[in-house]
Amino acid sequence: MTTTRNMLVVAHLQREDATDAAKRVIASLHNAGIGVVIAPDQQGLASLVPGDTLVLGTDVDATDIELGISLGGDGTLLFAAELLRGSTAPLFGVNLGHVGFLAESERDDLDHAVSRALGRDYEVEERMAIDVVVKSGNEEIFRTWALNEAAIEKASPKKMIEVAVAVDDEPLSTFGCDGVVLATPTGSTAYSFSAGGPIVWPGVEALLMVPLAAHALFARPLVTAPDSLLSVLLLGRSASSAMLSCDGRRGVAVEPGMRIEVSRSAEPVQLARLHKGPFTNRLVRKFHLPVEGWRQSPGDGGSLP
Repeated sequence: MTTTRNMLVVAHLQREDATDAAKRVIASLHNAGIGVVIAPDQQGLASLVPGDTLVLGTDVDATDIELGISLGGDGTLLFAAELLRGSTAPLFGVNLGHVGFLAESERDDLDHAVSRALGRDYEVEERMAIDVVVKSGNEEIFRTWALNEAAIEKASPKKMIEVAVAVDDEPLSTFGCDGVVLATPTGSTAYSFSAGGPIVWPGVEALLMVPLAAHALFARPLVTAPDSLLSVLLLGRSASSAMLSCDGRRGVAVEPGMRIEVSRSAEPVQLARLHKGPFTNRLVRKFHLPVEGWRQSPGDGGSLP
């Protein structure tokens, strides 16, 4: 008895190039006998090409998905990751945006990428995710997760917030700031990077704490152990409430006296990879870094001019 293979297709529907790419991908999957699964709020994809589609959560569950295909930028891939949370299906991203750091392929490689996906010709890379909890006293009032980061930011543009930060329940410092970013190595190239945090190679297991415009002498980005518990308490003397945003998708208002706790999630995110190249090459390619001055000869360890 043959089991139907199902693949989730997610696209940035406001981008014409993404819908064009979705047409090609869905047609290829139909032709290969693959069940095409779409998100409940992306049912417009069903009209792109002839053939039946399945709706996630209605016709199939996330655990029935073999692979998720994301067509867009990193935001689209984060949306797909949210849809597949709780499953073991890897995510394959085709970048149609600007940087697309999480994506594996570019638009010119679309047909080749789909062919590799159909042949299960890819490797799966695990990326650490974080669990995020908001507490008021001992009461848990909100719980979610993130692949990139949990960002606590002031709710009022004219007023800063006062926070106390701790690592492993040990107080570290208090300061006024615009916010704090708590990130994974994957998120080190996202909001954390924009805020001045370090770039952390994906193979490094760690958590990051990056203050935003902090008014303090000791307010440098921190890199902690992967099993650390990072805490941010919004102090009662804050001039503003705050907003918690996780991957820019899930969040809640945070009032003075509430505490945000971030720890490593037991459930990583699976990314499908076609290329085995080093992370350095990805950095150079995505950020268009100048490397023309580097010369390296076999056996001499390289030299700089």
